[in-house]
Amino acid sequence: MSLSEGKIKRLKALSNEKGVIAAAAMDQRGSLQKSIAAARGVGANDVSQEQMEEFKVAVSKVLTPHASAILLDPEFGLPAAAARDKNCGLLLAYEKSGYDNTQPGRLPDLLPDVSVKRIVDMGGDAVKILLYYTPNDKPEVNEIKHAFVERIGAECETYEIPFFLEFIAYDATGEHNEKSLGFAKMKPELVIGSMKEFSKPQYLVDVLKVEVPINAVYTEGSKAFKGEKAYSMEEAMGYFRAAADVATKPFIYLSAGVDNDIFVEQLNMATQAGTDYSGILCGRATWKEGIPVYGQKGAAALEEWLSTEGVKNINAVNAAIGSAKPWYAKLGLKSI
Repeated sequence: MSLSEGKIKRLKALSNEKGVIAAAAMDQRGSLQKSIAAARGVGANDVSQEQMEEFKVAVSKVLTPHASAILLDPEFGLPAAAARDKNCGLLLAYEKSGYDNTQPGRLPDLLPDVSVKRIVDMGGDAVKILLYYTPNDKPEVNEIKHAFVERIGAECETYEIPFFLEFIAYDATGEHNEKSLGFAKMKPELVIGSMKEFSKPQYLVDVLKVEVPINAVYTEGSKAFKGEKAYSMEEAMGYFRAAADVATKPFIYLSAGVDNDIFVEQLNMATQAGTDYSGILCGRATWKEGIPVYGQKGAAALEEWLSTEGVKNINAVNAAIGSAKPWYAKLGLKSI
């Protein structure tokens, strides 16, 4: 195994006693600001730094006793990092929220006043990057993204901190939005291609943070199925296995904003398919229904909601990852 002692120590801090990553995610920025604004009936610019921090602190305080780690952002999330459970590891986002929409390709950028060294100094146990990526985009677009990931991988290697890469698929032609039937048919190939690409050694990625390779809404036989079919349940299982097979690095599933019951069903599908995933990083599926509560009634009401419904949501996810494998098993090790 090529992982340094520092990376191993930090990965252990992010994992539960089984070596599985059962992490909460609360690094949303622009989208959270807009959602809180909508709940309060104001403009996004009227949601203050203090309100963003207050929301994140509540989520961190209530949910981290039930998580092995939490993903936060340096812009609004540092008070929440301080409020987390003492046994909960910390991932910090390094990228700017969103992407450059002034040119094609959804190009990423980094927070200008953050570096991997600074993330280490903030107490982070891992660096997380979100990248909009599709294998069939123009070569000149993907070359920029490949170099971007290589630089961050090298930076993380220097400071012996794990690099978690999250990639979100999109239709490079712009023909299909991500919730459409057309995109659902494309999604398996895009997710599998991305997992294969970023498993390559030059990127120095330690954990792949991936979407499930299907959309349950278009999977015939799923509870979420609404009548339009992109694949049968048997085909969906095959896509789960194909994606797992191309990954040579540990990988964890992200909730991608779906409702909690859909995310749990997708995890059950991963289990039935026999995939060797190493856990989850679950955000909005756990706490998004608390946004209207906060917007209308404030922080105390949000904490009360989180302590019942939020905890129920995160425990449902934790129960669904019983089949997850230790992150080090993907590296061919029985223990560390």
